Amino acid sequence: MPPIGLVPERLAMRCAMKTYFSIDMPAWQFVRNTLVVSCAGMLPLLLLYIALTPGFGALLLKGGPALSRFLRQVVTNGLPVVFAVNYVSFFLYAASAAKQREGAVPARILLIDLPARVVIFVLLHGVIYFVSADWFGSFGGDHWQALQVVGPTLVRSAFFENISGVYLYATLVSALPLYATVIDSNFERGSGRPEWLRGLVCKLPGRLGPILLAVAFFGLFTLALTGVAAVIMKLQSIWI
Repeated sequence: MPPIGLVPERLAMRCAMKTYFSIDMPAWQFVRNTLVVSCAGMLPLLLLYIALTPGFGALLLKGGPALSRFLRQVVTNGLPVVFAVNYVSFFLYAASAAKQREGAVPARILLIDLPARVVIFVLLHGVIYFVSADWFGSFGGDHWQALQVVGPTLVRSAFFENISGVYLYATLVSALPLYATVIDSNFERGSGRPEWLRGLVCKLPGRLGPILLAVAFFGLFTLALTGVAAVIMKLQSIWI
């Protein structure tokens, strides 16, 4: 099948990925760009979360301990998690793209990125909660209690029921351009590329197939994360 033309949205994403996330750029620039993207992804979702939580906005406007705890949670938990997930994804893309140069970015990056996201998201939540019990006296200073809440917190995050939901969906800002670019480059190259990937794109409507498939891959990540969190909860109920 002949390659499909690039719509402006997909062309913009591909250009941005090549410009701002290249393995050839200085490390500090790569880190800076990842940090900017992470903050940009979190801010609108934080505002949405505050707006959807009854009375939360008014409580934060009063300042005091509530505001300081909220900001501390975002800076010490949210930003490190979102940054780490985005950094790994962007680095995987940049490293693969550098090896391929003018060729298509290998589709196997999707199979590496998905489990990597789940592992990083779960482990960092556990580590940060554990450390927070020491540093800030969170969870009553109880390390075991801190670890116990990781599973339930991540299960609820998929439904945007807590602030971890903000961090979860903030990582979409790296997933969408990464996945769409990889899928798009493989589709255009045609021969020698994974037929299963091209077949999926062909079945989607319009020229936005790669973007829709990228959203579907992110949905798969969300389901996998929820499943892992549920397993953690089950294991905790057996061991305790």
